[in-house]
Amino acid sequence: MNKRILISSVNGKVLAPPSKSYAHRILISSALSKHDTTIDNVELSNDIIATLNCLKALGTSYEYDHKLKSLKLSNNLVKSDLFDCIESGSTLRFMIPIAIVENGKATFTGTKRLMERGIGIYEEIFNEQGIKYSKDETSIKVEGKLNPGSYKVLGNVSSQFISGLLFSLPLLNGDSLIEIIPPIESIDYILITIDVLSRFGIKIKNDLVNNRLFIKGNQKYLGINSVVEGDYSNAAFLDAFNYLGGNVYVDGLNELSLQGDKAYIKYFKTLKEFDMPTLDISNTIDLGPILFVMASLLNGAKFVGTKRLQIKESDRVKCVCDELVKFGVEYEIGDNYCIIKKSNLHKPTCMISSHNDHRLVMAFTVMLSKFGGVIENTEAVNKSFPTFFKVVRKLGIEVQDE
Repeated sequence: MNKRILISSVNGKVLAPPSKSYAHRILISSALSKHDTTIDNVELSNDIIATLNCLKALGTSYEYDHKLKSLKLSNNLVKSDLFDCIESGSTLRFMIPIAIVENGKATFTGTKRLMERGIGIYEEIFNEQGIKYSKDETSIKVEGKLNPGSYKVLGNVSSQFISGLLFSLPLLNGDSLIEIIPPIESIDYILITIDVLSRFGIKIKNDLVNNRLFIKGNQKYLGINSVVEGDYSNAAFLDAFNYLGGNVYVDGLNELSLQGDKAYIKYFKTLKEFDMPTLDISNTIDLGPILFVMASLLNGAKFVGTKRLQIKESDRVKCVCDELVKFGVEYEIGDNYCIIKKSNLHKPTCMISSHNDHRLVMAFTVMLSKFGGVIENTEAVNKSFPTFFKVVRKLGIEVQDE
């Protein structure tokens, strides 16, 4: 569906959506506990549904109370070999080693774009351990046994591979060591995984100063009830209005959160106060689209550490810049950087493409609140924030379905 965003004044108080990062990890840990558990403050975005699909394959059923945003997990289903990840990279990379440990074999399905994003680090492990795998445009098949021992993992590809190992290695009959080859990017996501695992009784010895993680074998997940904290990553799209003349208060965020994307607060202030600052976003890569948009609306910026933006739901460097051009923005793209130049902006010359990327839809909704215009395929927001347009309408954004 396409949506027309009208020039709007933005004011009000809203509750931050639940953190998708925490929800994935809590749901997986709850299922691995083999106990009946309740998780509060869960939103059924497409990515979370993907994780629930995979937990069903592990034998876990769920009941969801839409009114209370509460989800109950029970370990009462027959296991399946089919793991439907839809378009969730987190789900796919978290669940592959878990499925091997729990089921011995699995077929993972998903969109063509998800499969294009790859599982290269796991392929190296599979080759070393004799785990069979095959893949095509829409599926990946794995079969074998994951062994305890020493793992060497690149730290600048995706932290999701490391998290996937951290979920599964404690269940093996032996101790393991993960050695991370620096540089380590998105380290905060690894810390979130360790935090959630500790709540469920799984002990990880954290020696990230020396790029190492020690995992004892033969551990068991505790069955505990949980509450998902608010999401800084998606709150950034709401707080952005405050730098464009709005007055928005985003409630429900944990000031002591481990979420690295809370850095958006510092980044926004820098973009507002300085001309063409340089910002390293290698550890907060999901903020890329909204930061590019805010730079174009404020004082421009040079962003470094952008390489991994190319392997997200879209090539977020090229795709965001392609859309910014429609507003008159000038830019420069390099191997691991992107410069958004301070430009003379105007109403977009044509419809804005979402490139089927949820973060592009939300970022350009913010931008169009100043200029007006149409975004196509806005249903992409269902991936992470299905109530996004309901929330921004509450704040005063005038949105028309087309």
